[in-house]
Amino acid sequence: MFMSPAGFIGTLISIYSFLIIGYVLLSWLPNARESFIGVFLGKIVEPYLGIFRRFIPPIGGMLDISPIVAIFALRFIGLGLTAVVDFIFGLF
Repeated sequence: MFMSPAGFIGTLISIYSFLIIGYVLLSWLPNARESFIGVFLGKIVEPYLGIFRRFIPPIGGMLDISPIVAIFALRFIGLGLTAVVDFIFGLF
């Protein structure tokens, strides 16, 4: 079956959200971010999370809520992109 462009964008955003969640969960395990998977996820996720970490300081010096804000922003961007793509492809 052929996936619509809006569905494809939604799938990519869901996958990236799960990568962010996986990267955050690795921080709960000692030395997990230094493993192959942690380094790989860090290369993919850290540039996006770095944008939010510049503006959102950790709460109490330890609790980093920037991944939560980053996922919400990613979802809103995804909703906007899918609406635009649906509109454009709906014209044809």
